[in-house]
Amino acid sequence: MIRNLSEEVHSQEWTHSSINSAGIGLRTAHIDEILSHQPDVPWFEVLADNHTAAGGLIPAQLAAVRESYPLTFHCVGMSLAGTDPLDMNYLNTLKKLASDIEPAWISDHICFTRFGQHHSHDLLPIPYTLETLKHVSERILQVQDILGQGILVENVSSYIEFEQSDLSEAQFITELLKETDCRLLLDINNVYVSAQNHHFDAIDYLDALPLEFVQEIHLAGYDDQGDYLLDAHNNKVSEPVWSLYKHVITKIPNIATLIEWDNDLPEFTVLLREAEKASEIQQRVME
Repeated sequence: MIRNLSEEVHSQEWTHSSINSAGIGLRTAHIDEILSHQPDVPWFEVLADNHTAAGGLIPAQLAAVRESYPLTFHCVGMSLAGTDPLDMNYLNTLKKLASDIEPAWISDHICFTRFGQHHSHDLLPIPYTLETLKHVSERILQVQDILGQGILVENVSSYIEFEQSDLSEAQFITELLKETDCRLLLDINNVYVSAQNHHFDAIDYLDALPLEFVQEIHLAGYDDQGDYLLDAHNNKVSEPVWSLYKHVITKIPNIATLIEWDNDLPEFTVLLREAEKASEIQQRVME
């Protein structure tokens, strides 16, 4: 049985309630401000792939943030659905970083990111077939064995669909969680983007998921490209996504929520206000 890592107490004795509130994605441009002003943020999520270099300023900054805040790791390099062998150098480096920083949990995406010598630098979709389900499940189990802990897996946004899929995305994710006993990082912006691009009902999708497996929620902003929505992480959370968040929070109110913003990065106060809005929604539901 994979442990529910959010319930573990690390050396800093972070509380379960602090992780289960609204945090912010840690970005390099904001680290000096965070260290100088110690803003009232319950936790930060780290893009772990940006912090794997040995020595220098970046590891020192991350360690300094960890002294004051709980952290989680979010990854883009596991290539959980890839067909190449797992990258042991990457996983061992990640394991060492996790040993040093002690994140509350580690997450990656239900996708592949590389093939052969080509790294896409994008989260590529997969066909939802029984064969793919078996393949991805086996790789997740291997990754969890290597890291020595359970991981969270995230639904990705998509812009194409595969004709040979046997299952809906929600069905595929449900079976994947059951096979691996990992937990779900539910990206609600990705659900909305995919729903608009593929013309399905986002509420039906969310209601089809086993929400008891959700350990974290991502909220972000998209970019409207006219013919489709792009998961660009460059805007405030949209009102339709806030509405979907409220729908989910009524079912699982005590859940970690993360404001994710990567491009056209605003002042840190903008991210704080987005996190405060998520916290207010959570509090209203729990009252």
